[in-house]
Amino acid sequence: MTVGLGRLVVVMPVYEDVEASSRLFKELARTQGPQTYVVAVDDGSVRQPVDPAAISAAGLEGVVIKLRRNVGHQRAIAIGLGYVAEHFGDDQRVVVMDSDGEDTPESITELVQGLDAPDVDVVVATRKSRVETMRFRAFYVVYKWLFALLSGRKISFGNFMAIKMAGVRRLAAMQELWTHVAACVLSSKLRVTTCALNRGPRYAGRSKMNFVGLALHGFRALMVFAEDVLVRVGIACTLVAGLSILGGVVALVLKAIGVATPGWFSLAAGILLLVFLQTAALTLIILMLSGMMRGGGVLLSGSYRDFVAEVLHARPE
Repeated sequence: MTVGLGRLVVVMPVYEDVEASSRLFKELARTQGPQTYVVAVDDGSVRQPVDPAAISAAGLEGVVIKLRRNVGHQRAIAIGLGYVAEHFGDDQRVVVMDSDGEDTPESITELVQGLDAPDVDVVVATRKSRVETMRFRAFYVVYKWLFALLSGRKISFGNFMAIKMAGVRRLAAMQELWTHVAACVLSSKLRVTTCALNRGPRYAGRSKMNFVGLALHGFRALMVFAEDVLVRVGIACTLVAGLSILGGVVALVLKAIGVATPGWFSLAAGILLLVFLQTAALTLIILMLSGMMRGGGVLLSGSYRDFVAEVLHARPE
């Protein structure tokens, strides 16, 4: 199946959120027009499964991809992009967004316009303003600093993005997409630009992501750059080991010239020896893990189908 040339394809994960997603379908039709094609990935919903009739009632065409089980927000997006990469033509523009309304349909126009530049493959949304608790803001600042320190990259965006089809196919072939979408975009070497947008309020209900889930989501981004993180930690351990050796030499010199107090040299030498042995062992383990992680990184075509129970098509009423 190939949809009409130049149509906008919107991929969204939906989990137990029929009210918000149904309103989003209508807002997409109102703001982006009836030519918008919806790919809604129902992430194993039991109480409120997505009905393709909700897409039809909004006057849109699309599909509901029902998954065999709940796989999580990021994997649901990966499955949706895998489906799009296999079934859609090269002239489509693809938007990834959440289904709760916080990624506003009105912003899609500005987001997609960035793809008109020939040297841009992906346009990601950064936030002009946020309405979160102080705890979340503090955690987010610390997380961005930690991410930059360990990976050597800056991350300031989430899942709301517009992608050319060539970029979709590249991302769909990367196993990192199943771990963390934004981090995968960073590691893909695609040409990325940013678009500052306001965050909207949820249409209905409450977010199912708690603080622990957000923390896990953040650390999964580091998993995408695990090799870089391991190397940087290994370098830090090597430096600490080197400093412990230097400290041992200084302690030995102080002992030789009679400056050290009784018992001080033995205590300092013992502590420095333990530091050296631990950091040296950790460095060797990190180097071995780094070597084991090399290779692979490409998914087999159509691997997303293993998670799909059925694909339900929707036609405008």
